[in-house]
Amino acid sequence: AIDYRFVAREGELIWFSERGKVVHGPHGEPVHMIGVSQDVTERVRREEEVRYLAYHDTLTGLPNRRLLEDRVKQAVFLAQRRDTSVALLSIDLDRFKEVNDALGHKAGDAVLREISNRLQGCVRRSDTLARQGGDEFVIVIPESAQDAECAIVAEKILRSLAAPVRVDGREFTLGASIGVSLYPDDASDWEALFRNADVAMYRAKELGRNNYR
Repeated sequence: AIDYRFVAREGELIWFSERGKVVHGPHGEPVHMIGVSQDVTERVRREEEVRYLAYHDTLTGLPNRRLLEDRVKQAVFLAQRRDTSVALLSIDLDRFKEVNDALGHKAGDAVLREISNRLQGCVRRSDTLARQGGDEFVIVIPESAQDAECAIVAEKILRSLAAPVRVDGREFTLGASIGVSLYPDDASDWEALFRNADVAMYRAKELGRNNYR
């Protein structure tokens, strides 16, 4: 039994599943094989979609909480081995409720997609940007993340969110409150990294919003 894939002439990826067995003669010698070959491309695509949805946010396509936790664990593990740092930025949008109250959740979803696009422009390919749910996002910066670097990223995020978001003919200025936590300076493990970033984020909200702590 074997599953394999190949690229068709048109460039499409095709998956096949083959099952077979050897037919032996009266003296035990192999005579021929019988089996079946089946195109399982659609089945494989459905399975890949299920796996994708299990680890990604359906609205923005960003990693969800489940994948985020795995990325943070791996980043901390590598930091322990290489004696480097990991930064976690907890981002909560300011005044997002105004969008839902004024125009409904459909408009709110459109705003979240726009915000996720802006945030993706603030991170490197090696970083992880995830949506925890609602209007909360998280950025993980692995290896050699220091206070100054985190400040640069946080300020870049605030600038990117400063421009109004236009939806259904109306403009909304949101901004964000950002909490930053560093491993190992602020936290001894990945769970504490999450908790301390959230504490810092709520402190940023208490101090007037649209800032970072």
